[in-house]
Amino acid sequence: MNQEAIRLNKYLSEKGICSRREADRLTEEGKILVNGQKAVLGMKVLPEDEITVNGEPVTKKKVKDVLIAVNKPKGVVCTTAEFETEQNIVDLVQYPTRIYPIGRLDKDSEGLILMTNNGDLVNKILKSSNNHEKEYVVVVNKQVTEKFLNGMRNGVPILDTVTKPCSCEKSGNREFHITLTQGLNRQIRRMCEYFGYRVEKLKRVRVMNIRLGNLPLGHYRNVTEKELRQMKRMFLENE
Repeated sequence: MNQEAIRLNKYLSEKGICSRREADRLTEEGKILVNGQKAVLGMKVLPEDEITVNGEPVTKKKVKDVLIAVNKPKGVVCTTAEFETEQNIVDLVQYPTRIYPIGRLDKDSEGLILMTNNGDLVNKILKSSNNHEKEYVVVVNKQVTEKFLNGMRNGVPILDTVTKPCSCEKSGNREFHITLTQGLNRQIRRMCEYFGYRVEKLKRVRVMNIRLGNLPLGHYRNVTEKELRQMKRMFLENE
């Protein structure tokens, strides 16, 4: 029976090679060949097609799904780009099979980032309409006031938009916890700057139901089966 052709970027994400966005970037750069010819954006492929990415053949075997939680140190970038000269998250983890980060955590921040080889998982976690929560601990350069917290909670005009209402609670003289359901570029830092505050330390401690806990800086752990089941239930609730 003939199998149905699927988009190249979807095929590569399901194989754990890269995210769909990364696949499109590699296609544009001419790094992907299908049956010896340069791939084009939007093309479809069949399982029997011979595909190479950066000169490496894509295996036709089904790979085991991987989902790990990493405690990213400050100074490490969340990218898989070959030209990146700074230490990236892939080099830090040195996982035995190909995985990539789910979303970003900026270079100056630390804490929880998830990594996987499952493109479908990436799409579900990053889909903005699902409103999945991400929690952060933030230390700023001066005293946290109730006026500041209320301003943060009720929406802040940055990047030609207004941030969504969020949870924001004081946890120390210059420290607060904030829970976001969106991921604008350097969002928390820009929100704080709007009110005259400067972020001195920013650490992500939770993504959806996955918590950083006491995972040492620079280390990783496998997401448990229980955590994965909880996460999949959350996906269903948002469908």
